[in-house]
Amino acid sequence: MNAVLEVANLRVAFANGTQAVRGVSLKVERGETHCLVGESGCGKSVSSLAVMNLLARGATRSADVLRFHDTDLMKLSERHMAALRGDKLAMIFQEPMTSLNPAYTIGSQMAEALTRHRRVSRAKALDRAAELLGRVGITAPGMRLAQYPHQLSGGLRQRVMIAMALMCDPELLIADEPTTALDVTVQAQILRLLQSLQRELGLALLLITHDLGIVARMAQRVSVMYAGEVVESASAEALFAQPTHPYTRGLLACIPIPGASRRDEPLGSIPGVVPRIGPDFQGCGFRDRCAHAAPICAQVAPLQHAAPGHDYLCRLPPDWSAAEAA
Repeated sequence: MNAVLEVANLRVAFANGTQAVRGVSLKVERGETHCLVGESGCGKSVSSLAVMNLLARGATRSADVLRFHDTDLMKLSERHMAALRGDKLAMIFQEPMTSLNPAYTIGSQMAEALTRHRRVSRAKALDRAAELLGRVGITAPGMRLAQYPHQLSGGLRQRVMIAMALMCDPELLIADEPTTALDVTVQAQILRLLQSLQRELGLALLLITHDLGIVARMAQRVSVMYAGEVVESASAEALFAQPTHPYTRGLLACIPIPGASRRDEPLGSIPGVVPRIGPDFQGCGFRDRCAHAAPICAQVAPLQHAAPGHDYLCRLPPDWSAAEAA
């Protein structure tokens, strides 16, 4: 099966020397949900922006492979990338209130997404916008087209962003934390909507999140990011059944387990914060927060295989335990 998106050794550096993304590799197949998970500051959003070539001024990217189907995204001019972006390659941004233009109506912004890439009239573009607003569960879509972003709730704005991303029937949809700042009920609605649209349209979905509950519900494959690297990559089933990297285990320990976690017991936590990685950094990025770090961790973080399709960056063997690592 050919991957819709293939990324190998993606790197992003900022003008101040920060290495935001350090050798990220992943694939997203048609109809698959691939979750990119990790704490804030791990490089998840920067990786997605690098794929879309929407990095901030002064940032540089490189990759051995950055391919959408048979198109080499590293070799595309900005003009050709702009033609692809929003058409077959679409993105739902993290905060719809800042992504939607407050000076234009919902209808104007959605119609532009279609007329920019297709030879259709504005009237037909508005009809398509109303159709998609209805499909994503917005009532009275015709009325909503005349409204401005500030007149909609956070949940409705997020649905508008999803509808806008679907205007040109994309083959790959990148969703950057699409449920951030939404209440639990609306989160569940948005996730059900994405699952339904994916089944209906056969979308390849790259879902960025820090919520492992969402990962368990949505993902077929998971890449765990830390300090700009993918530290563990596996199928969702394998990752939850046999987490191997200490960071992945730490993330899972932070999740309350229904029927097992007691109210009077504190949840797990990972001490410290994600480090700022400079150009001369070597070794494991997690070593300063890892209870099992050794001097060798400052020199190298080897890539190992826990099982077929299950890789991780760590010196510890696949079957390590806290007793063995001590």
